[in-house]
Amino acid sequence: MATVHHWTGLEAKALRLALRLSVRAFAQELGLAVATVSKWERKLSDTEPRPDTQAILDTALGRADASVHLRFETLLSEMTGPLTGTRPRVTASGPRAWEYESWADDLDRVVVALARQNFAFADSLLTRWLSRFKSPELDEKGLYLFARSTALLGDLKRDQGAVLGPLSATFAYAGARTVFTQLDIPRRVAQLDLSLAVVTEMSGNLESAARTYENLAVDDRLSRRDRARARLWVGTALSKDGRHDYATRVMRAATRDFEDLTEPDDWSVAHQKLALARRGAGDLTQALHFIDIARSSGTVDSPMQRVRLDTAHGHILLSDAATRDDGLLVLDQAAKVAAQYGLVHQLRSIESIKAMSEGSVGPRQR
Repeated sequence: MATVHHWTGLEAKALRLALRLSVRAFAQELGLAVATVSKWERKLSDTEPRPDTQAILDTALGRADASVHLRFETLLSEMTGPLTGTRPRVTASGPRAWEYESWADDLDRVVVALARQNFAFADSLLTRWLSRFKSPELDEKGLYLFARSTALLGDLKRDQGAVLGPLSATFAYAGARTVFTQLDIPRRVAQLDLSLAVVTEMSGNLESAARTYENLAVDDRLSRRDRARARLWVGTALSKDGRHDYATRVMRAATRDFEDLTEPDDWSVAHQKLALARRGAGDLTQALHFIDIARSSGTVDSPMQRVRLDTAHGHILLSDAATRDDGLLVLDQAAKVAAQYGLVHQLRSIESIKAMSEGSVGPRQR
């Protein structure tokens, strides 16, 4: 953010224009006489506010949002250009105001790209910022953006199936958690704990994941929705571990939470998970009932969710000799979409389901 080392009438005028205030309104904002501000405007760099007034201007600039800082620095660069012969008295520590705005905008684009499984584009946006700045040179706002970028990198790696190792989701999530802990933002730390539990489950450590989910399901740092998701994932881990009836009870409780919260997409995902739990228990009638609800109510704009739904549906159809061929067709279609979007973890799950299709209990699949 911009810092003025020594105010003159020039910087004061630039701040007024950046705030989009009239001379009178600016004077009222600072608690000064209109004549004082008019003098600054007339004499520009040939006049300097008193020390106590300099502090008032420091405060006004410090309270301004990023868009004001962007306009202020742009105006100063124009007013102190080579034709004026005046050197600017402003510096910026770390990223400048407009860089913060661009960074935040890019993170919004990353979220959209990840939802569409456009991994290459998301990765290029994240790399642009994570390679540009180092955490020691950032202020709190910069650190927040850095941590959020690192967490989104974890989401990208998780969706690509890179769960363990130095370039994995686990590594990225742990790094983001460290920064959010430093910033003392408990909600974000708890969300990272939830993400770390997911990759723990994906790596096959079901007991550890289930314990973490159980703790987070009653953790007040999380929103009610995130606590319900943790409860649902307790059931997922239990089902993968073969405890299908217990998993069903836990999942039903999460489903009721999503209904109370009016979260239709989460509600649909919960029915998908319930379907797999009932398949594991051998109750194919209920499994088909739940997967039909999930398929008719869920949003399938995301390739990831479409693949997950089709994989669950195919898994259930494959469990009955009468619908086995239909199940293979559904799984083949899911595999094509997964390959198209680079969903490596989902491809492995589909291959595992096919390989174990003769067994009475399907593979562990997320």
